[in-house]
Amino acid sequence: MIIDIRSVSKLYKGPDGIVRALDVVTLSVDRGEFVAVQGPSGCGKTTLLLAAGGLLAPDKGDVVVDGRNPYRMSPDERARLRASEIGFVFQRFHLVPYLSVLDNILAPSLAVRRSDAEARARELITRFNLTGRESHVPSELSTGERQRTALARALLNEPAILLADEPTGNLDPENASIVIDAFTGFAASGGAVLMVTHSDAAAGHAHRTIRLRDGKIANE
Repeated sequence: MIIDIRSVSKLYKGPDGIVRALDVVTLSVDRGEFVAVQGPSGCGKTTLLLAAGGLLAPDKGDVVVDGRNPYRMSPDERARLRASEIGFVFQRFHLVPYLSVLDNILAPSLAVRRSDAEARARELITRFNLTGRESHVPSELSTGERQRTALARALLNEPAILLADEPTGNLDPENASIVIDAFTGFAASGGAVLMVTHSDAAAGHAHRTIRLRDGKIANE
């Protein structure tokens, strides 16, 4: 397995007391596997994804990514692990508004240097039908183009893992299909995908679906 989440709990202080966003959750994802996570709003899906990606330390339990616990690393080491091993795709894209498409895609190369970064970025621009948009900033792109740019950015460093939070939530069916096809292809080539989604259609492409309720896994 490449993602190993072991008895992870995460608590928040809410206006009405303690909220158990994750309550002793155990989940693993193998190489070559595409796993979807579904459940009602507020059940802990995004918290699970952030913990898996080295972005949110759990209060209890362990997260192991490709044999390493990101929360036992220094901040710089953890950042390098994320940049080299994990690609993130979010519903709201999180593109840098003042950078061009090309520079947004190249952003992960700032943390992990590679001599072929620009060639790789241009290959992805072609793959995701962004040719002619290289110098445009995000405000000049359609919603689908923004998500395709974010997907290209996630794939730049050829990560082992893709983590996606509602990646098709803002997309029309054509662009949603492009994103999901990229995920299935990524898994088929040996990568691991963990995707949070409300979309039954998107989840239908996963190898298995995990259901969260009140911070706990309801079934596997």
